[in-house]
Amino acid sequence: MTIATKIPAAIPRTFLARSLATASSVTEKFQSASAAEAPSPALDLSDTQRLFASVPTSALLRSLAVLSAMAAGPLVDLSTGLLRATAASEGRLLRAAVFGAARATVNRHFCAGEGVEDASHAVRAMWHETGLRSILDYGMEDAEDGAACDHNLAGFQRVVEMASSLPPASTSVCVKITALCPISLLERVSDLLRWKQKDPSFHLPWRTHSFPVLCDSSPLYITPSLPAPLTEAEELELQVALQRLSTICKQCQESNIALIIDAEYSSVQPAIDYFTYSASQEFNHVEQPIVYGTLQTYLRDSRERMVNAFQAAENEGVSLGLKLVRGAYLTRESKLASSLGVSSPIHGSIEETHRCFNDCAAFMLQKVGRGHGAVMLATHNVESVKMTVTKAEELGIRKDDQKLQFAQLMGMADGLSLGLRNAGFQVSKYVPFGPVEEVIPYLLRRAEENRGLLSTSKLDRQLMRFTTFSNFHLLIKSNVLLILSCSKHLTSKLPCLISTGRSS
Repeated sequence: MTIATKIPAAIPRTFLARSLATASSVTEKFQSASAAEAPSPALDLSDTQRLFASVPTSALLRSLAVLSAMAAGPLVDLSTGLLRATAASEGRLLRAAVFGAARATVNRHFCAGEGVEDASHAVRAMWHETGLRSILDYGMEDAEDGAACDHNLAGFQRVVEMASSLPPASTSVCVKITALCPISLLERVSDLLRWKQKDPSFHLPWRTHSFPVLCDSSPLYITPSLPAPLTEAEELELQVALQRLSTICKQCQESNIALIIDAEYSSVQPAIDYFTYSASQEFNHVEQPIVYGTLQTYLRDSRERMVNAFQAAENEGVSLGLKLVRGAYLTRESKLASSLGVSSPIHGSIEETHRCFNDCAAFMLQKVGRGHGAVMLATHNVESVKMTVTKAEELGIRKDDQKLQFAQLMGMADGLSLGLRNAGFQVSKYVPFGPVEEVIPYLLRRAEENRGLLSTSKLDRQLMRFTTFSNFHLLIKSNVLLILSCSKHLTSKLPCLISTGRSS
């Protein structure tokens, strides 16, 4: 009994403190040692400890839980149906309950909060902890009138102002034209542009540039008959909407922040491209573009439109910035085509979409390699990324060249993002934020992507599962090391303790 009561006093407190500190940090030491290695010359997703060295195990577990849940079809169907019904409901209790659940789960995973301060904190943390850039997306879309557009403009201006206060090169900003111009007007302008493609002699008095926004393979059937010309009031409203976009572009130009204009659905996309090329013509007469458009390569006409637009840009001395994506409006496009009794504007198979994306990426890399334009490859597809990395190396495009960037969505393909960053490439995460009720359309599209043809969350889940297992293995190992260290120390002190016990 005497020995037992004297053992604690015989162990130096400093030794015990050091041992406990070692146990709690050994996992981080193993990870940081990997992270400190020189960047890999090629994309490597095999070393998951290095990939997720900057991500806490708790965050990995939370992400794994959300992505696993969203891979369960029946659960996703139930959740999305509930979100849609709640968004259209006036019941306060229902809205509070459902939006609260969304805020704590999918919104937390895929979005950076509800306000500018939340987004600022998320961007700073991402930049300092992982070295990943951010594309800020203020979750506004589908404005119905000019007043809503003015409200959205003020919001976008606050976002650009916030982005200008963040570390240089850490942030760009994304906008949707449907937030800056009423949907009804975008539909009218798109109809007129489609008819112009059908009949080149058709006059559009309001058109200020000749950039091609459509081609012969575009879904011109959306406009089956001659549309009425814009009224004077509509022409004025169009000019006001273009000025809203120009205001944001000028603010981005002054702060050297890239502005990315999202693509949307076919019924309004021609008008969106018209806005994009108007802004490009005004602000992209420098080597590094300020304005980036977006090309959805799941559309059959996407490559032809890209080639035509690039030719026009070169003729007019415009540096064309382009973000390549596969597409996020699969269900909407299919339903529209079905309602019109025509074939879908989307490729017939996922393999065709992959080929189109890769062909467009190769085309843009050739242009970048010759000093023309800039491309952002927004993809979660590992094979497309590997192809791009190989092609860029063949063309001599430097990894730190700002004209070649990669991007993935917040909460998705994190392993791919971190792998590209470790290899030395410029990588951004698409970071939406805004009130839950405003970002529901975005969340619904993410749910569709995680369970649909374009799903890539399986790789995320595999990488995260392996990493968390490894982290727990290291944690167990660290505890064993602590026990062995304490045992060794006690063993060395045991003769002295016994002697002390006898003398007492």
